Amino acid sequence: MTTDATLTDTGMTPAGEGRVLLIACGALAREILAIKAANGLDHLDLKCLPAILHNHPERIVPAVRDAVETYRDAYDQLFVVYADCGTGGQLQTACAAMGVEMVAGPHCYSFFEGNEVFAARDEMTAFYLTDFLVRQFDAFVWKPLGLDRHPDLRDMYFGNYEKLVYQAQTDDPALTQKAQACAKQLGLSFERRFTGYGDLTPALTAIP
Repeated sequence: MTTDATLTDTGMTPAGEGRVLLIACGALAREILAIKAANGLDHLDLKCLPAILHNHPERIVPAVRDAVETYRDAYDQLFVVYADCGTGGQLQTACAAMGVEMVAGPHCYSFFEGNEVFAARDEMTAFYLTDFLVRQFDAFVWKPLGLDRHPDLRDMYFGNYEKLVYQAQTDDPALTQKAQACAKQLGLSFERRFTGYGDLTPALTAIP
């Protein structure tokens, strides 16, 4: 099986006994590397699939399968750093069939806030951005929705939302300012929540 997804090496070292490969969404690269560095997780290597799969969940499962097939024999363990991410449970089913563990949760917005906390909020009218999506707002939100060419479509896409919630992984005033500008572009009220890395930290530090 082949896909159009290209794997990106991030902080790779030669595989060997006791090494674990993280197969991750490219949108999580900064956060994963920060958690690795802060916790001395030197046994974890990282392969990132293109972050743009965030906008194409139907491509995630084939891309992850390809990565597992490619690297399974080189590592003692593989771990998938995706949540369900819009695959309708297909990624979890595929990982279970391949004998590979993955991060728990419906999507990154949930595990960054903490899956239990996020589920309890039950926010149906909030649009979420992470550090990555604030940085890449034009490339991942504004342009793919055609709002750069047809700003009149904004109300059609976002008319049922009430607020933009910026889940901040880091304390960066420049990102907060940009997130506020994103909210204004979308015609939404703004809320910033400092989440840090949420459930992602215990998920990675628990890998033996």
